[in-house]
Amino acid sequence: MENKILLICLFCFLSLPGYSQKKQNSSLIPSKPSEAPDYFCTWNVQGFATGYQSSPTTRQAMNEKNIFGTGKYEGWGNMFSRLHKDLYLVLDDAWDIPLNGDKGYYGSLIVDSGRFPTLLGQTPAQKLAALTKKTKALGWKGLGLWICAQKAPNLQIENDTTYWTERLNWMKDAGISYWKVDWGKDSKSAEWRTWLTELGKKVAPALIIEQAMTPTTMATAEVYRTYDVENVISIPHTIDRVSKLLTALPKGQAVSIINCEDEPYIAVGLGCAIGIMRHSYNGNLPTGVQDHAFPPVGKDLKSSLDEETRAVLWHRIALPFGIDKTDFYIDTAILHDYWTMKTNETWLKSHDKDGYKNAWQAPAIITRGLEKPTVVIKTGAFAPYILASKYPNGAIAVASLGRTIDREYLKPKADVTLKIDALDKPFGIFGHYSSLTLQLDRPISFTRVLAQDLAGEIPVDITKQIITNGNKVTIPGALIDRVGLSAATNGDKSEPGMLLVFQK
Repeated sequence: MENKILLICLFCFLSLPGYSQKKQNSSLIPSKPSEAPDYFCTWNVQGFATGYQSSPTTRQAMNEKNIFGTGKYEGWGNMFSRLHKDLYLVLDDAWDIPLNGDKGYYGSLIVDSGRFPTLLGQTPAQKLAALTKKTKALGWKGLGLWICAQKAPNLQIENDTTYWTERLNWMKDAGISYWKVDWGKDSKSAEWRTWLTELGKKVAPALIIEQAMTPTTMATAEVYRTYDVENVISIPHTIDRVSKLLTALPKGQAVSIINCEDEPYIAVGLGCAIGIMRHSYNGNLPTGVQDHAFPPVGKDLKSSLDEETRAVLWHRIALPFGIDKTDFYIDTAILHDYWTMKTNETWLKSHDKDGYKNAWQAPAIITRGLEKPTVVIKTGAFAPYILASKYPNGAIAVASLGRTIDREYLKPKADVTLKIDALDKPFGIFGHYSSLTLQLDRPISFTRVLAQDLAGEIPVDITKQIITNGNKVTIPGALIDRVGLSAATNGDKSEPGMLLVFQK
């Protein structure tokens, strides 16, 4: 009798509106943090805090107080707090040189005690371990370091193997997660970079070593960075660089995950990792001058932080993948963009002048693991850039990206049809569309379709708002806009980012 009563009570509880609503409203985004090699890098916030007066002053800003403090323009370690468990915090240029700027210590990999005074008197490994602990205490996945590609001249250690083995052991003992290997005496040597990658795998196998500048190192490097671009023209420039890296080595030889820096929707569309460079200090520099790294024109990246959230959280669903993991298609049709410059709109001095035509071009379409989609635009309209990838776990992402023309960032819409082989995995849909059609080689079958803003937490049922016709299902562009921006931060200018799940 007691068991019957318990069963009746349980049935009544499960039937309560509140319980069923809670179950239905569970987020489609996994709670488990991403294992992607994504990070937030401090270089541009260093520059902002010092007004970008010079490289030496930007380097002066790399110190303990700015990263962990609570004063004005301090506490950089608190930025992107929602994403901490998905990101590494990368300390950029100058953490290992003294405050007097002595470049002879570049590449020492010894945390400077003048910059980090609470670490005074500790061994190199102890200093790194203490920084790792402080970083993880803020919730970050781990600590990463900018690395000068050379031995520090002032230390006068001749043997490369001895020098770098010691430092890799420091990293292993301290739990350092990531190296961003940049400029330095050996930066253009593919042989040296390949050697460092291989040594790292032997000595500190958990350490991710990102390489750059030398495409042949993609045969060994876990991550390879596309490198710096001007943000007013960053979309075509970055797409062009990714396309060239996909074809830089013979098929099957390149293994690297491409880090496409701070273009998160390019990253999700092409299976790349993200290196966040923008930050939450919006507006002019402290000096009152317009921020030339992130000017408030065009796409206005510092007013577009939600797209970072959407892209990083997509990586909980589908991880970035190496160049060798799938085939790719690069369109022969090329789109031409340009930005007519005004002063204080770029860090590149040769372009920082009124009237300069900052032009770039890139393939109209790139896919990885998918056929070329059909893209239809209205006569005379601009075409968007279309990027799409099938990830190794079966998830699919498609991104429609805007155009940079004269002094406008345009958001053209197209009817895009993407051929797929199943509906049983999640779809990530980024950017604006007239419509997006998913086409199978057989009739489509499902019972319910849920969608969610990737920056939000609550899915909605859109089953009755999509159009099914035989082997095709079409999602109207207005629906993508509405759902993909439903959790947008007030005033944020990011484009939509929507998660789509078909249920049977």
